[in-house]
Amino acid sequence: MLGKPAGLDESSPIFSIAAAAELAGLHAQTLRQYDRLGLVEPARTAGNTRRYSMRDIGRLKQVQLLSGEGVSLEGIRRILEMSDENLALRSRVRELEGALADAVMQQSGRRVFAAGNAGITSIRAGARPAKPGQVVLWHPQRHH
Repeated sequence: MLGKPAGLDESSPIFSIAAAAELAGLHAQTLRQYDRLGLVEPARTAGNTRRYSMRDIGRLKQVQLLSGEGVSLEGIRRILEMSDENLALRSRVRELEGALADAVMQQSGRRVFAAGNAGITSIRAGARPAKPGQVVLWHPQRHH
């Protein structure tokens, strides 16, 4: 079984416009139009040739789906922009939750908290989490 080449992932720009158009089921001219409108922004080579990634192909398919549902190209652009912002915000929330958990673990006397889908909340020692599905994490204070 062959593994993926080192350094390549879903954001690696490896496909020419012709290959990307075929993978997405679109015409190459459509890809050029989507690029001009900022719906998909492929990487560029030193010679200014477009190179598409698997992530770009997925985005092209998403544009095609929304267009097929009657959404205008401007509407699609705004949907994609909000979707990208939502993903960035979710990532930032995960970072902040991790930082908060680290900070809570460093505070003396506040070593008990519950973690679940809604995030991390402090709870009193000996208390049960308010929501089902939350996991209680406890770190005993170290005595020096």
